[in-house]
Amino acid sequence: MTGERRALLNIGVIGTGSIGVDHIRRVSGSIAGARVAAVFDVDAERVRAVAHEADARALDDAVTLITDDDVDAVLVASPGPLHPEQVLACLDVGKPVLCEKPLGTTVEGCLRVIEAEVSLGRRLVQVGFMRRYDHGYRRVKQVLDSGQVGDVLMVHAVHRNPEAPDGFTSDMSLTDSVVHEMDTMRWLLGEEISAVTVVHGRSSPLSAVGLQDPQLVLLETVSGVLVDVESFVNCQYGYDVGCEVVGSTGTVSLDTPTYAAVTGSGVRGRSVPADWQERFCDAYRAELQEWVDGIAVGDVTGPSAWDGYAATAVAVAAVESQSSLTRAEVKLADKPALYV
Repeated sequence: MTGERRALLNIGVIGTGSIGVDHIRRVSGSIAGARVAAVFDVDAERVRAVAHEADARALDDAVTLITDDDVDAVLVASPGPLHPEQVLACLDVGKPVLCEKPLGTTVEGCLRVIEAEVSLGRRLVQVGFMRRYDHGYRRVKQVLDSGQVGDVLMVHAVHRNPEAPDGFTSDMSLTDSVVHEMDTMRWLLGEEISAVTVVHGRSSPLSAVGLQDPQLVLLETVSGVLVDVESFVNCQYGYDVGCEVVGSTGTVSLDTPTYAAVTGSGVRGRSVPADWQERFCDAYRAELQEWVDGIAVGDVTGPSAWDGYAATAVAVAAVESQSSLTRAEVKLADKPALYV
């Protein structure tokens, strides 16, 4: 923000798909110190309805929203290929931006964002890797950082969705789903991923024609930690995400939280979240609140443009491995001091 500080941070939101609408409702209903001031989407009728609900203005295009004097910060929730240009427009006018993942669908697009932000000499970009704000994942990281389980040797992870949407492709399992593990593992382990191998075998009969599902993704870190990730986007029973970290002296596990336990008819069971919105609703809220609070004191501290770039680089290598059926190395540019 420039000039006199307003009582509320005025946020402009680009994109009114499911995640964009979720963010708009959170900002409007549960985030302190902020309000939705303006909204843009290519669907003019939809954006008018969403803006009306949020008591915000519906604007005609993304650049108009970004450059609007009454917009202090921007939340980008548009399709991934549009992210770099929209983030760059925010940097051009010096406005903080929370960009939903991915930062970009290409390595080149992400590097353009990094170059622009480094030239400013300060961080304005945060990437929406909300798992870093989940209580369970944060507890796992605390255990790892404390050395309680010794040296990390391996990680076993699962990422299961009940059903893939229409048009979902095999590579999207990597770029839209497993990209979360690609970032989360970098964060949990505190190191970069150096190589990736994608393996697939028998596909579920419930998967769409041409969709390879499930898939197994093997990540290798620079220190030699092995991370296997099961990606299963048509598991049918619910949204199930978890991991077990194997250390030299013990393990630490993250399981699906228990929302309810039911006993009856000789069976005791627990519910599974229906979707990612239910599973990570608290993490999304914490992410937004920390972003708003950080902007108020001029300090953006969440997942950085470098984190967005590194995750995209791993995802691109994974798609290469999926296509070639071989191990693909991940090659990163030199890390600028701004992100150290």
